[in-house]
Amino acid sequence: MRLQLSVQRFFIHTKGSIVTRILVVDDHMIVRAGLKQLLSEHSEFVVAGEAATGAEAVDMVRESDFDVVLLDISMGDMSGIDTLKQIKRYKPELPVLILTFHAEETYGVNLLRAGAAGYLTKVCSPAELITALRMVASGRRYLSPLLREQLAADLSGEAESAPHTALTQREFQIFCKLATGTGVTEVAKELFLSVKTVSSYRLRVLQKMHLKTNSQITYYAIKHGLIQ
Repeated sequence: MRLQLSVQRFFIHTKGSIVTRILVVDDHMIVRAGLKQLLSEHSEFVVAGEAATGAEAVDMVRESDFDVVLLDISMGDMSGIDTLKQIKRYKPELPVLILTFHAEETYGVNLLRAGAAGYLTKVCSPAELITALRMVASGRRYLSPLLREQLAADLSGEAESAPHTALTQREFQIFCKLATGTGVTEVAKELFLSVKTVSSYRLRVLQKMHLKTNSQITYYAIKHGLIQ
C-alpha cells in the first residue's frame, strides 16, 4: 500500500521547489552533523530537528511537524522498533526511513513490517540516501536491491530466511527485549500488556525459533547481530 503524505506537510517555496522537513535521529553527534552537512547541499531538504534518543524523537514528533524521520535503530534508551512503533502511533502517515549500521538481512524485513518506509545501511552512498529520502517523502517505499530480492524470495517461498524474520511485529518487539535480558514482567510494563500476554508471546517466539530459554534467545540475537 502506498503511503499517503501527511496533511500537515510543510511547504516552503525556494526557487519553485518544495522543502522537505527532516528529523534526524541518531545518538552520535558527529553522524547528525555529517547528515546535516550532506542535506544542506540539497535545497529541497532542511534538517528541521535533531534527536539523540528515541524518547526525544517521539516527543519531537508529537510536538512538531516533520515530513520525514531519518532514524537510527541503535539508540541508548529504547530499541529502534520501539521508537518506530511509537512514532507511527502518534503520526501513522509520517514516513520513517531507517539508516543504520545493521545489515538489511538483520532487521530490514521486520522493520518494514513494523511500518518503516525504507531501510538503508550507513555504508550506502550519499546519492542513494538522497534518492531514498525523495522516494519516502513522495509517499513511496524505498527498498534496496538486496531487500527487494529478499522480499521476492519470501513471497515465492524460495528464501532461506533467518528464523527471526518470520516473527510478527509484536513478537519481534518482545524478542528484542527478551534478548537484552529484560524480564517478562518488565516487558509487560514497558508495552502496557499483561504478564500473561507477554508470556504467551514469549512462548510463540520460542516455538517459532525452535529455542527453549531466554539465554538461547540472547545467544541467537548476538550471533545474528541483532544486539551487541
